[in-house]
Amino acid sequence: MRRFLGALRFMTSLPLGRGGADSFQPQGMGPYFPLVGIGLGLILALADGLFLTLWSGPVAAWLDVVLLILLTGALHLDGLGDAADGLFSHRGRAEALEIMKDTRVGVMGLVAVIAVLGIKWGGILGLEQGRWLALILVPGYSRSSLLLAMRFLPYGRPEGGLGSEFCRIGPGWRSFWGLGLLVACSLFLGWGALVLNAAFAGLTFLILWFYARRIGCITGDTLGAMNEVLEAGLFLALAAV
Repeated sequence: MRRFLGALRFMTSLPLGRGGADSFQPQGMGPYFPLVGIGLGLILALADGLFLTLWSGPVAAWLDVVLLILLTGALHLDGLGDAADGLFSHRGRAEALEIMKDTRVGVMGLVAVIAVLGIKWGGILGLEQGRWLALILVPGYSRSSLLLAMRFLPYGRPEGGLGSEFCRIGPGWRSFWGLGLLVACSLFLGWGALVLNAAFAGLTFLILWFYARRIGCITGDTLGAMNEVLEAGLFLALAAV
């Protein structure tokens, strides 16, 4: 429970207090990332029901996107902007990693953030049957991808960084029980479960392949970018069902 609360404090802006000195245990918090996503999804689904009673579908979908930003303190969006500036800079590996450390957001970062938020809005807007379950599961799936990234790619900053403590020891396969829970729950989507899990596997593979080929590693920024891209892509995939 302590590690779960630590993961919640780290990945969300929920008012849960600061916790004790032993509450931040990065190498033990990773397996709880999917549960953090499910918790965010539950809040999102409840809020979405309220939004739909007060406003039209497009407005409700946009409020869902804004709520996700508020619940995470824009942590992952910040990573998306920085990662896009570095990865699409047409520079070498070392220079790309250096660009990501710059707190300023460039054109590519701005375009990436706008594009991902737009796709996420369109995906949520297109959800019909199983909408409430999709809103719960997708944030969990997107955070499960972070464990896969830490499992298969090394951390790219020897001097350390936001994600270094989580990546020091790659998560073992026992750490993926949260993903197993998500797959089991997704079966209630019917045929949507096939689409959701296929999209998750495909997008995760493509992103990891791109990271491996472009810089050969991951950083805190690329993990944040991965979460945002997965979240937008999975919502869009489910909207097509």
